[in-house]
Amino acid sequence: MARKERLVPMHIAIILPRWVGDLVMSTPMIRAVRQHFGKDAKLTAVVKPLFQDVLAGTDWFDEFIAYDRHSKKQESSFQQAAAALRSDRPDIALLVPNSLSSAALAWWGGCRKRVGYARHGRRFLLTDPLFPIRNGWQVEVMSTAQHSMDLAEQIGVPRQPLELELATLPKDEEIMDSLISRFFEGWTQSNTQPLFVFNDNAAYGPAKSWGGERFVSLARQLLQSYPDGRIVVHCGPGERDDARSLESALSDSRVRSLADVEKLPFGLSKALLRRASIVITTDSGPRHIAAAFRTPTVVLHGPMDPRLGMSDHKNLIELRKELPCSPCGQRICPLEHHDCMVELAVDDVAHATGELLAMVSRKAEAHPSNLENVE
Repeated sequence: MARKERLVPMHIAIILPRWVGDLVMSTPMIRAVRQHFGKDAKLTAVVKPLFQDVLAGTDWFDEFIAYDRHSKKQESSFQQAAAALRSDRPDIALLVPNSLSSAALAWWGGCRKRVGYARHGRRFLLTDPLFPIRNGWQVEVMSTAQHSMDLAEQIGVPRQPLELELATLPKDEEIMDSLISRFFEGWTQSNTQPLFVFNDNAAYGPAKSWGGERFVSLARQLLQSYPDGRIVVHCGPGERDDARSLESALSDSRVRSLADVEKLPFGLSKALLRRASIVITTDSGPRHIAAAFRTPTVVLHGPMDPRLGMSDHKNLIELRKELPCSPCGQRICPLEHHDCMVELAVDDVAHATGELLAMVSRKAEAHPSNLENVE
C-alpha cells in the first residue's frame, strides 16, 4: 500500500517596502494573497520593525521578520533576516521593493520561487521575473498598489480592487478618546462640527512640504467657514517643532497639534486619521493611511508623479500645478523656487476642502451606513 504523503502548507514570504506609504499601498495585494491561499498557508512579512505597528489589527500574517537594511541593529540586519528565512524556507517570496538588496535577501534566505520586477540589475536573482512596460527608454509609471498586485497575479492570485486597508486596536482608540477629550473639552464631532487633520509631512524631503504659513492661512479660512470645527496638526517625531510652530501661530483653542504628545505610535496616527472628517495632506505616508480608512482626503501634490500614489480611494481630491519642471521626483527643488507647492493657493485648497466635506455630507445623508468613518 502506497504511503500517504503529508501535505505541507504553502509558505509565502512578502518582502515589504521601507516607506510607510508604499507599505500601506501593498495591503490590497496582501489581502488578496491571504484570501486566495486561505488560512492553511503561512504568510511571513519581512518588514522594518516599527512597521509591525502599522499592520497591527490585521490578521494577514503569521510571522514577522524584522529587516531594515539602513539600520545598524543586529536584530534587523540583512544577515539576521536571511537566517530567519532559511530556518523555514518559503516556497514563494514576493518582492514588493524593486531594490537589488531585497532580491539578494530572498535568494540568500533560500526562498524557492522569487517573484519581482526585473529592475536595478537583479534579474539573475529572480526565478519568476516580471518586466516593466516601457515607452521607449522610459519605464511606465505605476503605483506600489498596482505593481504589488502584479506580483500576486504572477502566482495565480486573481486581481482585486486596489482598496487600501488597515485596522486600529482598542488601545489606539482609547488613546484617541483621551486625547480628543483633553484637546477639545466637551466637543463632539459631527457633520456640522468637522474634525480637520493637517499633515505637512516631508520625511522624503523638503520639496514635498507646503509650508507652515500656508497651513496657518488655511486654518483661519476653515475656522471662519466652520466655527464649530476643530483642527489637529498631525506630526511624526521629527516634525514636532513645525507642528508646534503652526499651533502657536494660530493661538486658537480650536487648533491643537500632536507636537507635545509624549509618544507618537503609529496606532495613534491611525486612530486620528480614521476619525478625521477631512485630511488635508502633502503626498506622504499619512495620506495613504487615511485612504486605508476611507477618510476623505485633499492631497497637495508637488514634485512626485501622482500616478505613483494611485489606489482606489473614492473620497479624494488631488491638487497639482502643471509645470514644465514637474514632476521631478527630487527631494530638494533643483531650481530652488519650489513652485509646484508654492503655487498651490490657499483659497483653492480651502475650496476643495469645503467641496469634499459637502459631498461627504450629502453621501452620509443619502446612505449613512456606507460611510465607515462617519461616527
